[in-house]
Amino acid sequence: MKRLSTLMLALALAGCATLSDTPAGRPGWVGAWGATPTIPPPGARAFDNQTVRQVVRLSQGGDSVRIRFTNEYGEQPLEIGAATIARVGFDGLVAGEPVVVTFSGRSSAIIPAGAPMLSDPVAFSAKALESVSISIFLPGPTGPCTCHFAATATGYISGPGDFTRAGFEAKETFTNRAFISAVEVEAAPAATIIAFGDSITDGTNSTPNTDRRWPDILAARLSASGQARGISNQGIAGNRVLSHQLPIFGESALARFDRDVLSVPNAKWLVVLEGINDIGMGAAAPPSADQIIAGYRQMIARVRPHGIRVYFATLLPYEGARYFHENGESVRQAVNAWIRTSGEADGFIDFDAAVRDPANPRRMKAELQSGDWLHPNDAGYRIMGESIDLALFR
Repeated sequence: MKRLSTLMLALALAGCATLSDTPAGRPGWVGAWGATPTIPPPGARAFDNQTVRQVVRLSQGGDSVRIRFTNEYGEQPLEIGAATIARVGFDGLVAGEPVVVTFSGRSSAIIPAGAPMLSDPVAFSAKALESVSISIFLPGPTGPCTCHFAATATGYISGPGDFTRAGFEAKETFTNRAFISAVEVEAAPAATIIAFGDSITDGTNSTPNTDRRWPDILAARLSASGQARGISNQGIAGNRVLSHQLPIFGESALARFDRDVLSVPNAKWLVVLEGINDIGMGAAAPPSADQIIAGYRQMIARVRPHGIRVYFATLLPYEGARYFHENGESVRQAVNAWIRTSGEADGFIDFDAAVRDPANPRRMKAELQSGDWLHPNDAGYRIMGESIDLALFR
């Protein structure tokens, strides 16, 4: 009887492990880059018989990669005629022979409407902080793009034809992330940090094509310190904890949480910086601090069974922003007090303290804001990334 009870306990404990868990020290999949797809607005971009080339920087290196393609908001199947991945040189151009990306052994795929699709693992050695180029040939009409609409990076669109294995002169450029939402690498240790938030995590008003968002700064610091960690950026400009407004702002944080957090492989830590849009877009009647905190508690409850440690970041000061309101400032202060003192999460990161003006704590330091008094500039994002204690991710 005792042996049976022991066996049942062992089986029960084994059942608590998530599908993405990898034993410590063993190679596993890591989220090395991410861009959350959002709902296409009316008149969203579409493609037809064109090649799209996009450059992404990997937060973690490895010897094998796979790409998560997305047609999650598509109303029709999406045909991928061909796809490749290649290194990018210092000049931003493709360097070296592109490597063919396959799907169940085939070089093309049909992604059902409303679905993502992971590619096969591809033998491709990449280093942490290395940029890679992903080229996708879209042979037929795609319908409105399942895109991330604030890439802070330039994408390149060809004229008619498949240029996935060749250079091309761009007929058009764009600043979205089209039909890709993640790059994963096989690495050891297998450990991913998820940066979950709004435009301040997405990097709005940072310099395009320079990777100066606060998660990029954190990735560089971790790499320099010898802590091998992948970072998946799941920020969406305009996003809110409790509700959504415009399609490009994405579904609410609570609605997208399972996809953008729980589906990321080997997620070990979650950093949440979100709530200022709930407050600001509420104008004179924002949601209460208790309502926003209830949303935070939902996030805590949903990650606990997966063994993910969660850190909330304090909301940045925003006096001077277009949607600043005294009522909202009171809510922000109450939310930040809960983040600092409740002890309900595994810890907190005090971005507010890092960027606020000591002479007027309701505002960012003038030299750290980008001109709208809501978003940091490059220097502000750097201060945010440098303020994080790396010991949180050991």
